[in-house]
Amino acid sequence: MAGIWVYSEDNIVEQQLLTIGRSLADSLEEPLVAINIMEDNSLDLILRGADRVIVIEGNSVLPESYAKPIAEIAGKERPTTFLIGGTLRGKEVAAKIAAYLSVGLVNSALSIKVIDGNLETERIMYGGLAICTEILAPVSIVTIEPRTYDAAQGDPSRTGKTEKITVEVEEIVKVGNVCPIIKQGADITTAEKIICVGRGLAKQADMKLAQDLADKLGAEIGCTRSVAEDYHWLPNETYIGLSGQKVKPQLYISMGVSGQVQHTAGIRDSKIIVAIDTNENAPIFSAADYGIVGDLYDIVPLLTEKIVK
Repeated sequence: MAGIWVYSEDNIVEQQLLTIGRSLADSLEEPLVAINIMEDNSLDLILRGADRVIVIEGNSVLPESYAKPIAEIAGKERPTTFLIGGTLRGKEVAAKIAAYLSVGLVNSALSIKVIDGNLETERIMYGGLAICTEILAPVSIVTIEPRTYDAAQGDPSRTGKTEKITVEVEEIVKVGNVCPIIKQGADITTAEKIICVGRGLAKQADMKLAQDLADKLGAEIGCTRSVAEDYHWLPNETYIGLSGQKVKPQLYISMGVSGQVQHTAGIRDSKIIVAIDTNENAPIFSAADYGIVGDLYDIVPLLTEKIVK
């Protein structure tokens, strides 16, 4: 076998994949290979754990255009498994590679580890109600969500080799113009602290309670789907849940969030979860590390005051 392979069109995500990739490669005593397209940052990838970097140079600016040449290389070398960053583009590339190679694909794996010499993954099913465990056949493709692992640290003493391959891809889609999405707030997926508001807030003016607390904590504000899509109090990119953003802050505080499974699926990787709700049987308390049963209109101002002091 040709080792553990990692790829992402996002350099930061690929650094994160190198962390788990290095661990698996060491356990199986196999090399770690990083695929790099368009931009040659092979030295950085080697310093962060790759034994070999395959740089694919082509005529397209679209990462998804490189799925076929990547699949052709993988088909010849037959890696033990191929880890791909679970970005929107990464998942498209992963699906295409799996189809070209006729191999299995595990999407959004929570973990991957070596068990009795085999690679085993875990992923969420049914909106967080179950965990699916799967044993991988050779050359299986696995996508891993960004920030599942910390980025690999560089080691100046590491050495490796770089191989450059030039390809010419067929550009079926032509891009005439690129218009970046204009976000109305910070990217909550990278926030270290998040205040999340739910239907427990009676009116939009009461968002000031959350804003005051967020200001004192240095936190960003997120919300449940209903607050963004039904009430339109916050932009859609701030709602957290299975069909929204998945977050991984150091501290998550919910205000008036019931905590249905669709929402908790988006916060399950938070380090510390604090919940405030009047309903002591609210599902959010099952996911919380700390729970406060009470009226958020009484509790949040007191909490803000304590933080100031």
